Amino acid sequence: MTLNRIVKKYPRLVKGENSGFGLPSLYHALVVIFLEFFAWGLLTMPLIQVLNTTFPDHTFLMNGLIMGIKGILSFLSAPLVGALSDVCGRKLFLLVTVFFTCLPIPLMTINNFWFFAMISISGVFAVTFSVVFAYVADVTDERDRSLAYGLVSATFAASMVISPALGAYLMERWSMSLVVALATAVAILDVFFILVAVPESLPEKMRLSPIGWEQADPFSSLRYVGKDSTILLLCITVFLSYLPEAGQYSCLFVYLKLVIGWSAPMVAVFVGLVGLLAVLAQLCL
Repeated sequence: MTLNRIVKKYPRLVKGENSGFGLPSLYHALVVIFLEFFAWGLLTMPLIQVLNTTFPDHTFLMNGLIMGIKGILSFLSAPLVGALSDVCGRKLFLLVTVFFTCLPIPLMTINNFWFFAMISISGVFAVTFSVVFAYVADVTDERDRSLAYGLVSATFAASMVISPALGAYLMERWSMSLVVALATAVAILDVFFILVAVPESLPEKMRLSPIGWEQADPFSSLRYVGKDSTILLLCITVFLSYLPEAGQYSCLFVYLKLVIGWSAPMVAVFVGLVGLLAVLAQLCL
């Protein structure tokens, strides 16, 4: 059975160009990215505390396993999500990826083990950036695309400037439950924004059909990469660049808090400073 038959079996949840406010634009994508990562940024310090409480003897090992499983699932599912967004449109998969990426948030105060299990499983749909970049490509000219991609990355960094500090302050001043409730509210706002305000960027006439499993196979993509030396070099460069970044993003803040002994405000200020420098770098480059 081809992916095209699977798509035809289910009605589309999002209808073309008539939904949303105004014409599709870069700003719609920026709001989606900002709200999603602002919600998770609020949980920076609560997440470290819950991780250490749940796995006191194997904190770093479990942190690596959780993020590793999430990354593997994202690698396997990203081509499928991308291929389906070429058929069904971007809006539906913006909704799906944001919803499932943020789904674990309210579980933090309900059940710790289910919270971390859902973080791992959410990797299947935790590819919002892929869909956002496709959305941006739909609404920008080729000459403006590099700047637009830079603004998307800068917006991600901007979401981390204040959210960790705000989350740490609310946790110390009131409670972790308040932080989780606020993060959940921001995530719900993001989903609502996509449903109501984000217009479809890919017109019906430009959608691909049919598509086959080869387009959704990540290993097929890797085989294609090996055939083009330029693409191969670009992929190697990106891989080597993101490898230390992924380690930093997943482990550094835990290390600063639990090993070096930084206070929650110190870690939050550090995250904010890194985010601010990242914004400046993305805008300048």
